[in-house]
Amino acid sequence: MESAKKHCKNKDIAIDGNDLQTEPVLLPGLPNHLASLCLANLQPSLLYRVCISWRRFIYSPNFPPFYALYALLAPTSPAPDSACQFHSASFFCFDPVAWKWRSLPSPPTSGAPLCMLSRHPSYISRILPVQSITASGHLLLIAANTHNFLPALSHPLVFNPLSSKWSFGPPFTSPRRWCVTGSMDSSVYVASGTGAQYQRDVARSLERWDMSKKEAEWMWETRTACKDAKFSREAIEAIGYRGKLCMVNIKGRALKQGAVKLVDQETGSLSRYDPENDCWEEFVGPSNHLKGAQHISAGRGKVCAVSADGAKIYVVDVSASAIARPPNFWILEPPEGMEVIAVHILPRMSIHQSSC
Repeated sequence: MESAKKHCKNKDIAIDGNDLQTEPVLLPGLPNHLASLCLANLQPSLLYRVCISWRRFIYSPNFPPFYALYALLAPTSPAPDSACQFHSASFFCFDPVAWKWRSLPSPPTSGAPLCMLSRHPSYISRILPVQSITASGHLLLIAANTHNFLPALSHPLVFNPLSSKWSFGPPFTSPRRWCVTGSMDSSVYVASGTGAQYQRDVARSLERWDMSKKEAEWMWETRTACKDAKFSREAIEAIGYRGKLCMVNIKGRALKQGAVKLVDQETGSLSRYDPENDCWEEFVGPSNHLKGAQHISAGRGKVCAVSADGAKIYVVDVSASAIARPPNFWILEPPEGMEVIAVHILPRMSIHQSSC
């Protein structure tokens, strides 16, 4: 270890793609492929603090990716006369090892700059939905509104954290907003919603995209239509559980569900579903932090909840080792001037091909 420290200066650095073009020595006296095997068993937080070369290593494809928090953020008060893209929501990744926010690369566009509004300059109190989900280890952007209240996306946008690259999904049969979005296993589902104008056929439709197929074979498959068009009234999350897609109405004081956990917006308590007894079991008591939570995501022993005003993200440790004691809460604040719309838990971004 002392020998390794002589080759590494422990200082804070800004990592970019140019730094990764040269391959530093990880452990003097060992080839890098053997050194990688030794270091891969250590905690990334430990490697990050030791030296620059190890810090680069944990963000490379050769190190098992640790998990990070992805957040969809929007400006809190954009200038009324600014261009649409300056009002638009965008994705950021919170790196728990470096303890900093990193912006995701800009998504691809098919022409005009991408515009996804959560607040319209003409409607101060109205929050417009920007719908994103995760599937097969990818982050997917499904639906949003433009400044003209039209569907913002003609294709889903797909972000792969391991390559730090965006790509297009298959074109929508009918671009829409205010729809049902969800995933189960490797399948993505879109149902109901409204296009440029209300159409009953679109409002009753249900389509499926199988991401396990080759990219050249991606397409939306029409499934049995919904019985009515009531799901087109608002943005709704669909949760895949035991082979069923459960639609969760999240308006007002309803319960918010993430996987098989939910938070009660009135009391701030966390519960999990007991399938054997067909009931919800409270495992984290009422908390002021979680009251009015607007969106939650669960994974890797953590539950992340967005505060009612979008100004904070509360992280709760719900791992098996933590349940026996009072839960630990961490508070994350978004970058200045931004509010949180949604959160997701996915592998950290690789910076092998990106400056993020």
